[in-house]
Amino acid sequence: MTTRFALADCNNFYCSCERVFDPRLIGKPVVVLSNNDGCVIARSEEAKKLGIAMGAPAFQLQGAFREHGVVVLSSNYALYGDMSARVMQTMRASVSQMEVYSIDEAFLLLDPAQGEAFARALRAQVRQWTGIPISIGIAPTKTLAKMANRLAKKTPGAGGVFEFAGEDDILSRIECGDIWGIGRRLVPRLAQMGIGTALQLKNADAALIRRKFGVVGERIVHELNGLSCIPLEAIPALRKGVASAKSFGKPVFDLPELEEALASYIARAAEKLRAQDLYATEMQVFLETNPFQPDLPQYHPTAHGTLEKASHHTPDLIALGLRLLRSIYRTGYLYKKTGVFLNELVPAAGVQLALGQNDSDAPTRKRLAVDSIVDELNRKLGRNTVTFGSMGTQREWKMRQQKKTPRYTTCWKELPIVKAR
Repeated sequence: MTTRFALADCNNFYCSCERVFDPRLIGKPVVVLSNNDGCVIARSEEAKKLGIAMGAPAFQLQGAFREHGVVVLSSNYALYGDMSARVMQTMRASVSQMEVYSIDEAFLLLDPAQGEAFARALRAQVRQWTGIPISIGIAPTKTLAKMANRLAKKTPGAGGVFEFAGEDDILSRIECGDIWGIGRRLVPRLAQMGIGTALQLKNADAALIRRKFGVVGERIVHELNGLSCIPLEAIPALRKGVASAKSFGKPVFDLPELEEALASYIARAAEKLRAQDLYATEMQVFLETNPFQPDLPQYHPTAHGTLEKASHHTPDLIALGLRLLRSIYRTGYLYKKTGVFLNELVPAAGVQLALGQNDSDAPTRKRLAVDSIVDELNRKLGRNTVTFGSMGTQREWKMRQQKKTPRYTTCWKELPIVKAR
């Protein structure tokens, strides 16, 4: 039985999410900006045709935005995350196995009877149920499925679906830099060996590639030849760390404001831990001034700390984070960013309890109950509906998001209102 994979990728995902709830954006050039409305992180096809580059600073593009009528939006990650979950849930019900690769991509393991017709039906179903357009590439290996997905988007008449068996004439037109798993640093090294296309890499000596680039390179050669070497990861690998860090909407000078910001970021990181039933044992806190203002004093400290016992309880994490922040804070600087990294994560079953402690202890049950209630209320009523006092209330440091659309699917207060006349 021949294994076949499909890679389903949402088209211009962030822009597509915005268009689902505002159809007036369809056909218009749309860009979505990063935190603090800094750089372009998503573009519609119309914006790409205008030459707007990914990662370009927004302030440099104001003239082009006005000239071409580009619709500029702030990132709305609550909306994008929920729409991603809906797309993945829709596809998961139609296949035996699925690997969520990113917020807008998933590998699917196809059954023998599931081919191009199935992919077109799935594509139509996702569009009907979620409003999000997707492209699907089908191939014998995950590496070729990645290529097939690109061909599904770029090939006229493909209709968003392309089944690829690794034909040499197509591989000869694909550069090594466009192969999944080939990083930029490897491209010059391959070129020195006379390998510049996917076809040339396919025909290379696998043993030689292994000596030069290790087992990963050898797997890519085999995958290009249609031999599946990269299995589907139905169960995601355990995360090594959780981070939460954002730039401020305005420079911050005082310690109390920095404490509010850091407590807010830690609370978000703790929520991520609990969603995956993970505990953290180590923490890293950092501060940054603005490196793009070299005329101002610069300071970029970092502090590390270890929890007495692994935890995902927000107050425990905030207490350690604030101690670390106070140890590195210095007056006389305008801070642009702070953040937290939670490291050495362990699953709940692997948490080492203190001597004489067990999961049924009253304090432990109370903490679990509080965390569960807070998370559930914030899920139902919108993030930060329930907060800790250390997170503050005014939050003058918060990010600039002047063009953010409502969280249509996750916040009751921001649901669109329809009035009958």
